[in-house]
Amino acid sequence: MENVDMKSQAVYKKPTFMEKYSSLIKYILKRLLLMIPVILIISLIIFTIVEFMPGDPLNAFLNPEQLTGTTEEILQKRQFFIEKLGLDDPFLVRFFRWWGQILRGEFGYSVIKNKPVKDFIGEHFMNSFRVNIYGFAIAFIIAIIVGIKSAVKRNSIFDKCWTVFSIAGISLPRFFIAMLLIFIFSITLGWLPISGMSDPLGLRPEFQYYILPVSVITLALLAPLIKYVRNSMLEVLKQDYIRTARAKGLGEKVVIYRHAFRNALIPVVTLIGAYIPALFGGSIIVEKIFVWNGIGSLIRDSYTFRDRSVLIIALTFFALLTLLGNLMQDVGYSLVDPRVREGGNK
Repeated sequence: MENVDMKSQAVYKKPTFMEKYSSLIKYILKRLLLMIPVILIISLIIFTIVEFMPGDPLNAFLNPEQLTGTTEEILQKRQFFIEKLGLDDPFLVRFFRWWGQILRGEFGYSVIKNKPVKDFIGEHFMNSFRVNIYGFAIAFIIAIIVGIKSAVKRNSIFDKCWTVFSIAGISLPRFFIAMLLIFIFSITLGWLPISGMSDPLGLRPEFQYYILPVSVITLALLAPLIKYVRNSMLEVLKQDYIRTARAKGLGEKVVIYRHAFRNALIPVVTLIGAYIPALFGGSIIVEKIFVWNGIGSLIRDSYTFRDRSVLIIALTFFALLTLLGNLMQDVGYSLVDPRVREGGNK
């Protein structure tokens, strides 16, 4: 009997963290390694496009309207900057030298800000990140709660109200939502500031400046997310195993949250991964309306004034963000359904 008990304990030994998630860790490492050549190729494309944009890159350092001296002196100045910036080097030499600078933490020099890019670009990223992540987190939590309840109470008044909200929300562009909220809460009621990131006089708390831009992002994401969660839950609730679970006498909460929700989460996780890079791209309009000093406004200004160093870094960041979003999407998918990381063979 003792031998049988020992065998039973051996069979049911709880796996360690590494044993349980070793395949997932290998999967993530493999994907991260695959991202290296991909980001190199994408950055090469971005570098090429930006380098060949119209306009003389030297004008950023030598304004033709402010140049003084003889023709020979002007040509000497131009030649000095050409050699200093390495503009006469072959294209690939300039590209790999740029990567070398990136790896050393040098992101170039901004002609708009008149200072190194590394001195300010992190602040712009964080400003965009905060406002987007707050909006996304609020929208995701509400969408999960409302989407599940709408699916469970299909065709109820609750479901119909949120369905109408989803249709209206999907139809309205972000700038319209922003203008509507500004009109109601800033102009009519005077509760919130119209724009800006802080009050220079300190009369308003800083969090008030977050409310309207975060609300616009939340409302813009909430409508499609609710619709997606609801439809996903409805599809799962039709499955045979849900009917079987109910026939066994399991409680409705157990059926919904233990059996239905996990499977309904698979397409939702897929959608979230795709939303993350789109969040930052879509925030350009919000940042413009609310005069938010984020990465969107930085890209707009750097494109307008041909600030090449900033533009290359910002676009490469978006490319990297898209790749990380896809990785998060696949990792989330594999957590929900382990067959994904096992290649579908398990």
